[in-house]
Amino acid sequence: MKFENVLAEVDGFGRFQLMIILMTVIPRMTLPLHFLLNNFVAIIPSHHCDISSLDDGGYFGNLSQEERLIVGIPVQEDGTPNSCQMFAEPQSSLATEWDLVCDKRKMNRATATIFFLGVMFGAAAFGFISDRFGRKNSLLVSYVTTSLFGFTSALSYNFTMFAVMRFLTGFGISGISIASIVLCIEWVDIKHRTKVGVLMSLDWSIFTALLPVVAYFVNDWRVLTATATSLLILAMISWWWLPESARWLISNGKVKAAHFYLKKCAKVNGREQFMADLKPESLSKVILVENENRKYSCEDPQNEETGYTHCHCLVWSGLPDDDMGLFRTAVGALGKMFAEASFTCVYLYTTELYPTVMRQNGLGYSSFMGRLGVSVSPLIILLEEVWGHLPSTIFSLVAFTAGLTCYLLPETQNIRLPETIEEVEHPRRRSISASDEKSQP
Repeated sequence: MKFENVLAEVDGFGRFQLMIILMTVIPRMTLPLHFLLNNFVAIIPSHHCDISSLDDGGYFGNLSQEERLIVGIPVQEDGTPNSCQMFAEPQSSLATEWDLVCDKRKMNRATATIFFLGVMFGAAAFGFISDRFGRKNSLLVSYVTTSLFGFTSALSYNFTMFAVMRFLTGFGISGISIASIVLCIEWVDIKHRTKVGVLMSLDWSIFTALLPVVAYFVNDWRVLTATATSLLILAMISWWWLPESARWLISNGKVKAAHFYLKKCAKVNGREQFMADLKPESLSKVILVENENRKYSCEDPQNEETGYTHCHCLVWSGLPDDDMGLFRTAVGALGKMFAEASFTCVYLYTTELYPTVMRQNGLGYSSFMGRLGVSVSPLIILLEEVWGHLPSTIFSLVAFTAGLTCYLLPETQNIRLPETIEEVEHPRRRSISASDEKSQP
């Protein structure tokens, strides 16, 4: 009997699973807010040179403000004043507070890179923590870390402090990203696995759309940063009712704890009779781990699989840029749509690729490599100074090449999640639904 058989008996997609999804969606709402926060807190508003010296007296002291601009500031080709040091502050941002313009413009861009470097290293760290100490404990560490440094970011008194706090915020939030989706996927059956993966990705799309609305009403970067972090307070409260992954518990020999959560799942889903007849000791035979003391790494599996949907989305996300106004907007929106679809697919696929004993470690490593590109992308945008189309050309070529490479990998749809390294290295039979799994060896 496999774990999928047990999960089918207690209902692999009932009220218990919906409760888990709801409790993990709450902290995941913070992800798009922080990932895209730099677009608002680091915005460079309209500004002009400091002309306060013209108020000191003499002839210039009698001029009107408009006249001082004429004699004190060069005019650009479009007729607007040139930019340099001091701002007319329409809103409070990093640029207005710490003069991150002109020669310091690259420092402003670097704030996004610094944040995603934290996300990158956090993915690797929390992948190990989650596989070693459990999905639930990993999430709590992520909640506390992100909250602590997220709120501290809003209190930063100089750019250096802000950069360090943003790095640590990214480090912490990475655990929320990878641990939440694995916990949910490990609690649902084969039939609903893809649906849950897509459903959990909708929180990203929804709150990405809501972030500009929030930023419209919250014009101060400190308040906006604190607002983006505040949802984690509710997440820490709901964490107490969050169950641990029964798959992970069994894989680590903690069958009594696994039996406790499976019994709770059966009760909530109205399947109590099955668990009444199943003893904790029987679960030790559901997932066979030859060496419980073995430490696994992402280099252990020798087999790789993926889905063709991911390939198509990657290829189409590389749609080239164009200068034709409305058409350019449409193409950009399509590229963003396919990129989001690809992101959803790759997270789901990675959880299907790695076994339970190192699923989080594998996802952490994959996320580490993915964030490497995200960290570099804000700096690539600076290449527009060399050639306006160079950044978009690089992005398109990378996406197109990645999409073509995916076609070399086989499919994982409707195949049960592997539990051990040995199962990954040997082909697994395809199962259309959890009920079909009962006939599988």
